[in-house]
Amino acid sequence: MDFVKILGCGSALPVKDRNPSAQALKHKERFYLIDCGEGTQVRLREAKISFSKIDHIFISHLHGDHFFGLPGLLSSFHLLGRTKQVHLYGPPGLKEILDLQFKWSATYLNYELVFHPVQSKKKALIFESKSLSVYSFPLNHRIPCTGYLFEEKPKPAHLIIEKIEAHEVPKFLRANIKKGADFVMENGTVIPNKELTRPSSPPVSYAYCSDNRIKTSLKKDLEGVDVLYHETTFLDSEKVRAKKTYHSTAQEAAVLAKELEVKTLITGHYSARYEDLQPLLKECQEVFENVVLGKEGLEFKF
Repeated sequence: MDFVKILGCGSALPVKDRNPSAQALKHKERFYLIDCGEGTQVRLREAKISFSKIDHIFISHLHGDHFFGLPGLLSSFHLLGRTKQVHLYGPPGLKEILDLQFKWSATYLNYELVFHPVQSKKKALIFESKSLSVYSFPLNHRIPCTGYLFEEKPKPAHLIIEKIEAHEVPKFLRANIKKGADFVMENGTVIPNKELTRPSSPPVSYAYCSDNRIKTSLKKDLEGVDVLYHETTFLDSEKVRAKKTYHSTAQEAAVLAKELEVKTLITGHYSARYEDLQPLLKECQEVFENVVLGKEGLEFKF
């Protein structure tokens, strides 16, 4: 994975310079859109992210600050003449909402919108390519809510070209050598794979937890994750309200990050009551040191 771009870090109520939840994850020249709060398509324009590079959209749940921007974005795809498919992942009710929207606006999309209903009961593989796997996993919120885990697959080794050329390795054998095969010369001499290759960078994993009252079961679903985005809606002084609204405090998110032993915690989904976000950051760092404050426009490189 290359980076994740924070397009929106706010929660339900609008705040100046803080948009509702949305992120764009870049992997191999494609973008995966995660949640789509109001105004997301404007944020995408500002970030110079081409709409044509978004083929997969993941919606966590049906609270408006996580999907109100979706009908507009899908309509813009249509108006721009898109013809290739868009794959949409989200709660079953999302299709009904979109069908109704498009019915009464007489919108007939030029492209096929392939809807993948996501269940929120257990972890499941929902998308797979040659280099990436995406899983859904249950979150604990007032309504069915799903997190998304993006896992790179192990990358093939890099060929040491000077060694490959020195041993005159035929081109048709090089793909197998990248996968771990040794090279056998015509005289029977075996050239070990480790002399012909060097390891590639290790695969990276990224977990997106939108609205969530942390449960113990989450730790099993996210075991081994490298980078964790988790909502930090409230300071711990508002823990009672956090419990009532099925949200998490900054301290609770930091405890989860520490227990999972992640490399980095990214915060977000801040309550409109906080104009200054530094106290939320400080509360996290008192528990877990490597915290990044998720703010509008942040580009976190993996």
